[in-house]
Amino acid sequence: MTQFHALIVDDNPQNRKVLAQLLAKQGVATLEISDPRKLATMLEELSQIDVAFVDLEMPGLTGYEVKNLLKTHASNIRIIAYTVHVSEMGVVKKLGFDGFLGKPINPDKFPDQLARILNQEEVWETL
Repeated sequence: MTQFHALIVDDNPQNRKVLAQLLAKQGVATLEISDPRKLATMLEELSQIDVAFVDLEMPGLTGYEVKNLLKTHASNIRIIAYTVHVSEMGVVKKLGFDGFLGKPINPDKFPDQLARILNQEEVWETL
């Protein structure tokens, strides 16, 4: 079985913890970044990242800026908006994200959502 790797970019430690735990239950290794401004210096470490879960509202860089930075570095990374701002789903889709998961994540639905994301399928869900 292939080991998948996920990046979590979120300034909220509780949100990172919950998502990291859900990913670990599915056998996905995670790298967490709490300050998106540090992302540029960490890009070389991201060669193993299959999917990135990105909050939209963070200090320093928005999720939209993080998406652009990641896509510039590695176009094959699937970038999923992970946010409470469910009204942004249309904007997120228009600006080239690969999916959308609204917070809070439903732990019962997450295994299926993640499987679809890792299978290159689109996932646009708020709860």
